[in-house]
Amino acid sequence: MKLIRGIHNITPAHRGCVLTIGNFDGVHLGHREVLNGLKNKAKELDLASTVMTFEPLPQELFNGDKAPARLSRLREKLRLLSELGIERLLCVRFDQKFSAMSAPDFIEQLLVNKLGVKFLVVGDDFRFGHGRHGDYEMLVKAGRQFGFEVVSTQSLKMANSRVSSTLIREKLAQGDIEQAQQMLGHPYIISGRVRHGEKKGRTIGFPTANIALARKVSPLHGVYAVKVMLNGINYSGVANIGQRPTVNGTRMQLEIHLFDFQDDIYGETIDTQVLYKIRDEFKFDSFDQLKQQIAKDVVDAKAFFSVEK
Repeated sequence: MKLIRGIHNITPAHRGCVLTIGNFDGVHLGHREVLNGLKNKAKELDLASTVMTFEPLPQELFNGDKAPARLSRLREKLRLLSELGIERLLCVRFDQKFSAMSAPDFIEQLLVNKLGVKFLVVGDDFRFGHGRHGDYEMLVKAGRQFGFEVVSTQSLKMANSRVSSTLIREKLAQGDIEQAQQMLGHPYIISGRVRHGEKKGRTIGFPTANIALARKVSPLHGVYAVKVMLNGINYSGVANIGQRPTVNGTRMQLEIHLFDFQDDIYGETIDTQVLYKIRDEFKFDSFDQLKQQIAKDVVDAKAFFSVEK
């Protein structure tokens, strides 16, 4: 899959495409319905299947830390879209300048002049342009004017509920990892680079791989049974996702203790698959209490993995 970083990197070779636009946070089953329709039409028209997404997400620009927790970072989104066979991903920097672009300019300058869109797949609630003045009907009218077709993809239903990023976040927050995974259509994974921490875990016999989360908001808080893939080998472990109140932590962090693992992996980028919630995060009165609880968490995680097998 070809990644196009920013509007300024669109070249004449990218003109003529079948396009869909959205956050695609989590690339869940609802998104996959959109993407399947996109790929089928691209094949029919012999054009490149193209996804336009945004970084940061629009709500992150407008609402900051009050924006909903992300289900996937750009790196994870890239991997998932590539696995689905999407040919191009246009990642638009969503800043004040871009958000000020009028809806007509968005259509004519970006969709028509730069991308040469021939077929556009969007949800019927899609809004765009300054003040969110652009909508589905505007796109349909523009399509008639500029010669591209616009179709709406109906929301996918599962168990009488609309599959959405919001619903998946709710399931994750409730600890219902299994239901969230079913709606995602793939395991819930957190990716990140292992960084040096305060190394307090090793002093109590539970060394951890530490990954700083990009934003303060996370859909998950607590202690979980996890799996990590390293050099083609799956390692089981237990992870804490939170602010580490016992050591007066202030920022969100993923801390993973892998079972029977001693290697130095500082600087490595790893994918952590979250499988099962063991408990909530809470503050202990002493390090000894924390050590005792982690030992119990390890037992609980290993019991989960023994049943899973």
